[in-house]
Amino acid sequence: MNSLINYLSCGALWLGLAAKAPDLLRHRHDPYLRAICAVLALAGLCFLLGAPPTVGAVNGLSGVSNLAAPLTYAAITGYCAASQVLVVHLRGGPRVSRTARRWKLAYTGVVLGIAVAFALGEAPAERLTDFDTYYAKTPYLAEMIVLYLLAHLTAVTVTTVSALHWARQVRGALRAGLVLLGTGALCGAGYSVAKLVAVGARWSGLDWPVLGTAVSPAAAGLGALLTVVGVLVPLLAPRVAEWRRAWREYARLEPLERALDDLLVRRALRLPRPRLASPATLLMWRRTSIHNALSHLDAYVDRDLYERTRAGALAATGDAELAGARAWAAVVADAVRHEARRREAAGNAAGHAVGSGRVVAPEAGAGRPLGPPPDPAALARISDALASPVPGPTASAVPGGTEPVPGGTEPVPGGTNPVPSRTEPAPGDDTNPVASGAEPVPYERSGPA
Repeated sequence: MNSLINYLSCGALWLGLAAKAPDLLRHRHDPYLRAICAVLALAGLCFLLGAPPTVGAVNGLSGVSNLAAPLTYAAITGYCAASQVLVVHLRGGPRVSRTARRWKLAYTGVVLGIAVAFALGEAPAERLTDFDTYYAKTPYLAEMIVLYLLAHLTAVTVTTVSALHWARQVRGALRAGLVLLGTGALCGAGYSVAKLVAVGARWSGLDWPVLGTAVSPAAAGLGALLTVVGVLVPLLAPRVAEWRRAWREYARLEPLERALDDLLVRRALRLPRPRLASPATLLMWRRTSIHNALSHLDAYVDRDLYERTRAGALAATGDAELAGARAWAAVVADAVRHEARRREAAGNAAGHAVGSGRVVAPEAGAGRPLGPPPDPAALARISDALASPVPGPTASAVPGGTEPVPGGTEPVPGGTNPVPSRTEPAPGDDTNPVASGAEPVPYERSGPA
């Protein structure tokens, strides 16, 4: 059971290290990232070296009885130093480098003391799980055991107090990470306390090996899990939030892409859908497809329809952004219909031309300059308007008169001839399909801001 706890804890810690390795490679000179990666790497190494199978392998390969013990203690001491350096960088301040250097020097002295004590002591009997309690009364080895346990207890105590104190001053993901980090350090303190109690019992003539073989590994394993989560939460939370925003925006744009789907397929304007992509990549893919379709429809934009629909929506709601989005939704739907009709008419004309030998003129709008499509925020509002269509402008849309309904031929007040909202060009005609003869409406000017 101890081996399973050790290996699972090591895997969790090194999984967190793997998640931060790309950032460390890009910012290798960042002391904060280096401290985080050192904490994760050394904590995982402690659990790996402390597992009984690993202890037996190290002792057997080295030929030195119980060599795995000082190596494990040295790894634990290195983890303590890294955790203190991390706390120092979390606190910040004008003396960060000096304070971090002092912690490193102090724990370097502890590592040297462990090495010297092990060299002076004698540990002939190999102990895979209870080295601490078995040699608690052996000269030099007892001092080595107490030295590393006190160093570990000092480090986790400082980490617990600092993390929980700072957590009261911040909010959000950083606060959650600090609470988890402090709780994990507190569980880590349970490891050294249980070991010290077992050693003290041994000095008193008692034997409580369960504290060193069962309680302390469990406390250390739980502390490792909470520590790795606490370190990663503030780092991953912004990325997760960004993915959530991208996914919501991706789903929000679906009505607009669905309205343009026939054009995207027929004109091959949609790029292949990326596989195993992040939400941000999928959002970029959908936006690109929509922009391609809107650019193709630029020559079919009806300025009059836009103005009429916007005026009606503005009079009804009083919201300029919402009115612009509804106007663009009407214009996009109208342009898609007229582009399809134009395609059918051109196809029929081409069929007649095959028998008569006439040359069919290119499709209207070909080669014309295109205006830029709406920005991402405007695309989302247009998509919302398409998902919840509203009636076209009514007579009350424009003060003092009646306005034509989009797509209809209502009479203009004071006039005698009906003015259609769009004059459909004859097949083969190379004129602009907009009835007014004006240039295509630039997307960024006439659309929503």
